[in-house]
Amino acid sequence: MRALDETRGMVRVEDVYDTHIDDLWKACTTPERLARWVAEVSGDLREGGTVQAVMTSTWNGPLRIELCDAPHHLLLTSEPGTDDESQIEAWLTAEGAGTRLVVEERGLPVNSLHFYGAGWQAHLQDLGRSLASDGSAHLGGWSERTPASAWHERWTELTPAYEQTPVG
Repeated sequence: MRALDETRGMVRVEDVYDTHIDDLWKACTTPERLARWVAEVSGDLREGGTVQAVMTSTWNGPLRIELCDAPHHLLLTSEPGTDDESQIEAWLTAEGAGTRLVVEERGLPVNSLHFYGAGWQAHLQDLGRSLASDGSAHLGGWSERTPASAWHERWTELTPAYEQTPVG
């Protein structure tokens, strides 16, 4: 977690997954695979297009696809053109037999960074469970009003540690 100025900040999380880069790219960019771990998406799935997303955290809204450089780099703008606009950027790098995924979200309220840090860590752990089972990490589903239970449980466990972590 890092402050970018007095009101906005960023979080960065990463993990290495036991899968090849093309498989991880599909897990991060195709609607069927995204719905297994992080979000239901629909809309214009191409660079320059906008999709509607409902994330396992209950966040929902538009995401504009700014850059899609398969299988290495993805850049999205969340809630484009609003005061809540942020950017979500992902980099994938082959690492041995696996693939490293780095996710960074910028433009977040600096006083809430701990919530976002815990949330993104829980999302990446959900991705790991989805890859390991080749299925959904959230069998109970979720909606705009009800988070995925496994995501919410993990987010609740992680948040106190993130609250204690100083913002750089």
